[in-house]
Amino acid sequence: MLRLSKAIIAIVAVLALNPISGCSQGDSLEQISERGELVVVSRNGPATFFRDRNGYTGFEHLLARRLADHLGVELKMVSAFSFDALTERLERSEADIAAPGLLLASSLAQSFVQSPAYSFTTPQVVYRAGDFRPRKLADLQQLQVVVMEGSHHGELLQQLAQAQQQQINWKSVEAVDGLDLLAMVEAGEADLAVVDSHEFQVQQSLVPQVRVAFSLADPNPLYWLLPSEPDQSRLIAEIEVMLAELDAGGEMARMREHQFGHTDGVSRIGSYTFSRNMRRKLPKYQQLIEQVAGEYQMDPHLLAAIAYQESHWNPRARSPTGVRGMMMLTQATARELGVDNRLDPEQSLRGGARYFKNIKRRLPGDIYEPDRTWLALAAYNVGMGHLEDARVLTQRQGGDPHLWTDIRQRLPLLQQSKYYKTLRYGYARGSEPVTYVQNIRHYQNILKWQGIANDRPLPPIEVEPLLPDVLTGTSLNAL
Repeated sequence: MLRLSKAIIAIVAVLALNPISGCSQGDSLEQISERGELVVVSRNGPATFFRDRNGYTGFEHLLARRLADHLGVELKMVSAFSFDALTERLERSEADIAAPGLLLASSLAQSFVQSPAYSFTTPQVVYRAGDFRPRKLADLQQLQVVVMEGSHHGELLQQLAQAQQQQINWKSVEAVDGLDLLAMVEAGEADLAVVDSHEFQVQQSLVPQVRVAFSLADPNPLYWLLPSEPDQSRLIAEIEVMLAELDAGGEMARMREHQFGHTDGVSRIGSYTFSRNMRRKLPKYQQLIEQVAGEYQMDPHLLAAIAYQESHWNPRARSPTGVRGMMMLTQATARELGVDNRLDPEQSLRGGARYFKNIKRRLPGDIYEPDRTWLALAAYNVGMGHLEDARVLTQRQGGDPHLWTDIRQRLPLLQQSKYYKTLRYGYARGSEPVTYVQNIRHYQNILKWQGIANDRPLPPIEVEPLLPDVLTGTSLNAL
């Protein structure tokens, strides 16, 4: 009976370790179709894929989701906690695609098939503000440079050093996310780090003292890796079709903007001040913000970001125009929303959340997320009438009045007479809502990324020494 139990355990373990085995022979596309599932392994992090309160998200997840939908199958995302683990899953046929989100070292990538390139990224040298800023490769001498072990950055440094006959002191760090390197630089544990531009863009808000020194090379293509066996030609052809559709429809640009565009126009001083206030002020109001956000079915990160943009989480804030409180409500708006005391943080948060939700409901039904949220924020700042004027102007100029990326280009035009005199509501300080929305997006993502950084899953514990012999290589025939 004991031997039978061990056999069952072993079979279950084999199936668990080989989630895409058991399909009939055929090329990869046929196997995926028969299985009804696309398995993609990727790094866990804000530049690739992660889980938030609404489920999985991140650029690599969004792209993999589009491919799964294109193929008509379900998507299964799997985390890898090292680049070796990522490629090993392909070697063991435990994944159809590896989405590392950066270029791997040739020693890891050379035995796999590359997908078509879907994006480009630039390797950048970063340093801590206030320290010596290098501006060329020769300036790296006598400085300690760190790179992610398994990335192509080490190879790149070696190639450039040999070509320019320079002596570069660099070491590989066992990490699977660029934030680990950025944190080392900010803490003074390393002088410099090499990270890709898209990773730095999405994570710089967490390390506001770290800045770009210079670009180490021209932009590099990003691509997925596929196993060399079985035949990948039909799957690659479908990936090409999917990418072409995303590019032609503008969806790829919108995906990039949604994931990486929130840092545009936000100052580093603003990021630093926000990070400081996040540590000092936010804990006092964190529970209240989460409570109110739950009552109004809002993302608490968004509500906290709006409150910060309005008042820096100061319940007694006052503007020269007479708006007051944490959400900076006018007297008229407060009366309309049933807020008796604008200086009471609970009343102010509830009033602001209710006002935001009301605006969001008033927008046309064919405006979808995340643009619906960005447009509601713009209207919260500048008013529904001026937002509608900007949408009218966007449509006149051939843009899409449903998309924030198009409307934000026209909002500043409301300050020019040749435009606003042709619109119903006239002049508006149209540049202000653009800054307002971008700041809130930026603050929201700092809060989100900070939570991810604090709650990142740890690599799985090495359990092999604790397993019975049947699970550590003993043949089933020996049971």
